[in-house]
Amino acid sequence: MFIRSPGFSGLTVFLGTLLWLAHQRLAAQNTDSATTATESARPPEGFFEILFSGGPVGILIMLVLIGLSLTAAYLIFEQLLTLRRKDLLPQELADSVRSLVAAGRVAEADQLCRQQPSLLSFLLLQGLSEINGGWSAIEKSLEDALAEQAARLFRKVEYLSVIGNLAPMVGLLGTVTGMILAFHRVASSGGAAGAPELAEGIYQALVTTVVGLIIAIPSLGAFAIFRNRVDELAAEAAYLAMHALGPLKARPAPASKPPLPPRGTAP
Repeated sequence: MFIRSPGFSGLTVFLGTLLWLAHQRLAAQNTDSATTATESARPPEGFFEILFSGGPVGILIMLVLIGLSLTAAYLIFEQLLTLRRKDLLPQELADSVRSLVAAGRVAEADQLCRQQPSLLSFLLLQGLSEINGGWSAIEKSLEDALAEQAARLFRKVEYLSVIGNLAPMVGLLGTVTGMILAFHRVASSGGAAGAPELAEGIYQALVTTVVGLIIAIPSLGAFAIFRNRVDELAAEAAYLAMHALGPLKARPAPASKPPLPPRGTAP
């Protein structure tokens, strides 16, 4: 009959405890490794993680899109401050110039326009500069000045249209580049890459297109609004300028010089 001694039994329990602790430690390490691998394979969930998840090429294209968005925001803010009726077309200036012109005080009207620079004052100055040429010359001068100023106002507005058309193309370029890299990854792995890897590459590539559309939609909308605003202000400026210089219609046209007599003819 075999009888176990207390020393042997205690050693067995001690060794068993060590083995159990080692097993638990190994299991914990495996669990940590699996968790780390899962976290590394976890797709990005944060806003900035998604934006800049397209690799170096995607980041470069995203920076270009961010630059376009900042430029569009600056242009929109600037046009909101520029295309204001009270600054471009002061009604009190038109009324004052009309009163002065009607009273024959053209020099004072000219000085008043120079003291209040605006779109309307520029038109009035151009019209007053042709006062000796008659009403037809004044009208022609107003038309030319208005066309020049409207083009100047429209020039910066047109950049919004350029950004609105350029941003989707840049986003599409990022998408196509990302798709090429995603399929190249699948091809280089010999088909070992599964649907999750392919889906990850595709959704990362589509991010740039989404950002491009987000930039283009408000840019094109703002372009249409500001374009109509410029047209409206130009039409109103023409009306106010004609109204302010209306009393000049009553001025007699300058007398034309008599034709010179032909040579050899006595006067």
